[in-house]
Amino acid sequence: MPIPVCSLILNEQQSVAEGTYHVVRFPFGGGESYDAEGMHQVRQPDGYEVTDWRRDDRSGLIWPSVDGWGSLTAMIFWEAGSYSELRDQFVRDPLGLTDDPMDTTATDHRPPSPGMQCFTRHHELFVHPDVPLALRVAHQGRGTRRLTHAQFKLAIHT
Repeated sequence: MPIPVCSLILNEQQSVAEGTYHVVRFPFGGGESYDAEGMHQVRQPDGYEVTDWRRDDRSGLIWPSVDGWGSLTAMIFWEAGSYSELRDQFVRDPLGLTDDPMDTTATDHRPPSPGMQCFTRHHELFVHPDVPLALRVAHQGRGTRRLTHAQFKLAIHT
């Protein structure tokens, strides 16, 4: 049985304000993104249509195509800069679209390393078609900082 997969890639800078979690937004189609199961579409399962992926947090959502055991992976590159802490997490329903919003999981807080900040992560959890998933990031630094690259992937084992 094939494993449903959604693989999103951001290859342009995305600004993140200091101190608050930010849903990483991803373009639709193009690049190296892969979405044969339709889990990251402009027209979303609840009927909402994203018109500007760069400004709409819904462009960061993956809507699982089936119930199953989800394997989440992410890659996050921050620009070099002065940080006291970098944070990232996977979250179910980050925008409050269900009766159980903001169900965070696999939250990491880490000190910065010298130079550019590059991280990968993996987590597994149960996923459902009516509960979208997102990758969120935050930083403790001065002002706005930029992500320079990000990937967010879901593989569902049924």
